[in-house]
Amino acid sequence: MKFTLSSALVVTLAAQATANSWFGKAGALIYDKWHETELERWLSDHGIPHPSPSDRKSLQKSVSDNWNDKVVTPYNSWDAQSLQNYLTAKGYQAKKGTEKDAKSLAEQVKVYWTETEDSAGQAYGSVKDWIFDSWSDSQLKAFADKNGIPVPQPRQRDSLIKAVRENYQSAANKLGETAAYPGDWLYASWSDSDIKSWFDERGYNVPQPTTRDSLIAGLRRQSRLASQNAKGAYSQASSSAAAAQSSLSDALLDSWSDSQIKEWADSNNIKVPQGSKRNELLALARKHRARLYGDSASATVESAYGAATTKANNQYNAATDGFAGATNWLKAQIGLAASSVSSATDAAGSSASSASVRAASSASSASKVASSSASSLTGSAAKAASSSSSSISKSAASASSAAAKSADSAASAASKSAESAASAASRSAGKGYKKAAADASASAQKVKDEL
Repeated sequence: MKFTLSSALVVTLAAQATANSWFGKAGALIYDKWHETELERWLSDHGIPHPSPSDRKSLQKSVSDNWNDKVVTPYNSWDAQSLQNYLTAKGYQAKKGTEKDAKSLAEQVKVYWTETEDSAGQAYGSVKDWIFDSWSDSQLKAFADKNGIPVPQPRQRDSLIKAVRENYQSAANKLGETAAYPGDWLYASWSDSDIKSWFDERGYNVPQPTTRDSLIAGLRRQSRLASQNAKGAYSQASSSAAAAQSSLSDALLDSWSDSQIKEWADSNNIKVPQGSKRNELLALARKHRARLYGDSASATVESAYGAATTKANNQYNAATDGFAGATNWLKAQIGLAASSVSSATDAAGSSASSASVRAASSASSASKVASSSASSLTGSAAKAASSSSSSISKSAASASSAAAKSADSAASAASKSAESAASAASRSAGKGYKKAAADASASAQKVKDEL
């Protein structure tokens, strides 16, 4: 294979661009740009002894000698429990017989580790892009208020994150502080109990002794891993939420009659071609499935991600209690739907009433399965599930209204095939909700372990 001058130039430029992504100009490493106080801070945070005072060259060499072990592959120095926690958070179990063997566990963690020398360099080249990821909403608000950072109303998580990131450097400048590897000023609005809770919620060992300096040093040291774990949980929740919502909407649509689908389409200004067959009606409804909930899966997941990083002071119990209330409300709504449909079909005949009761029973059973699965979520996922439940309940109420309006016209047909239709709806809903519950349960366990 022959290389032309142009191809050789492309290879050279590509290699240079990769190196410059975190090495900077002339091969300088990211930490070579740090202030001497930041170099000393990093060494102290990682328990690396260094003479004081030290000249810049000596500090840089000490950081360079320990960078890979402390930042790129830190798991090699973790204890067995920390290594097991990481594997569990990733959805894996330690090999049998290696649960207390740190060396063997480290080899297993290595397989699933995602940080590289390049990604670590890029991350520490712009700390503001990830260091706030594990902060709660209240902590972000406190930081913004303390540093005079204006945040648009309403103060939602995305606007808070955007505001503190954009004003991070200016906040440091006003205080005369460094920002590449930030000092204690960044956590001035955190109490010692806030920091301890942060460690407890993530299953990290609380630094000993529990002086404020050691707590903040540990927080800085663990923030990168916490950010990666939060993003991993977000990705898992996003995938699971999309799959679960798809299954839920399929089950709901399969339980509707053609007239109910048309009624729903009309109420949402969705054109239905004349003479559309059932499979065409279902395809049209699925195309606009987001309107079944009045929201999209991505919005639900954004809520999950915000909740996941907002749970300060270990509010898991409060969050799950809140979700239980929302679930009970949803069940009540389904009960009302069953009552409305039953009343309407009673006027048309006992066969239609039987079909309505069976369909409502199927929906109620599916709701209980989803509720049982969702109740195992952590505070973060529970809040997301609560949001999703509220949206689904609106859909259930809408479906009930549509069913009641069309019951008279559908009664004749329903009376002829009520039993077979109800049976089919039950099987369809059962399959759809069973899959959704399984997806949600698996994701819930991963999110719970991750956070």
